Amino acid sequence: MQQTYSIDGMSCGRCVAKVKKALEQVEGVSEAHIQLDLPQAKIQHDSSVNLPTLQQALKDHRILVWSEVESSEEATMATPFFWATYKPLLILVGLLLGLSLLAQYPFDAFSPSRWMRHFMAGFFLSFAFFKLINLNGFAQNYRQYDPIAGRWAGWGFVYPFVELALGLAYWVNAAPLLTNVTTFLLLGVGTIGVVRAVLDKRRIQCACLGDVFDLPMSSLTIVENGVMMLMSGGMLYSLLS
Repeated sequence: MQQTYSIDGMSCGRCVAKVKKALEQVEGVSEAHIQLDLPQAKIQHDSSVNLPTLQQALKDHRILVWSEVESSEEATMATPFFWATYKPLLILVGLLLGLSLLAQYPFDAFSPSRWMRHFMAGFFLSFAFFKLINLNGFAQNYRQYDPIAGRWAGWGFVYPFVELALGLAYWVNAAPLLTNVTTFLLLGVGTIGVVRAVLDKRRIQCACLGDVFDLPMSSLTIVENGVMMLMSGGMLYSLLS
């Protein structure tokens, strides 16, 4: 059965991740989706799980689980699901797009290649930052779907530093040919794992922003990787033509 409960006590993305992990460790719970903006826990569980069981699971985290949300209220709360879920990623990408455009102000000789290079520099540097906040947590999530990390667990600990190096390389325009080839191949391999996870309808956390935010794996991740691959491919074409 699936039930939705109201929650009190969460204040950040890390709280969301902790609540999700704690609830999914409860025997009888198969899946838990947590919303921060509209504090709720949508939980898939069997008949052995009740409200006191869930409250006990979150007692050490000082998070309160209140009564089940009525169906009419749940329908109202479900409307902003996409924005509430992906808000951190959408805001970050929007800021990077704007800042990479402003880097060429007053736009007298606007260069699309320079704009893409600045965007990718910001993309890799910011994404590496979130992964490095909790390197172990990122590595654990990443190995659930990445083909390389699934075979070699150490890749999850190396990957954020590769992103960091790529971000710095784009920032100073160092070795552009090698940088773009590496980016294209790196994202290409990663996209294979993302596509498999989405097609298999696996309910796992996307590790693109580490484990700071509870971002479910979805087709949005495929679009994100695809756009980055197109940008690196476009810059490669400019370099080689």
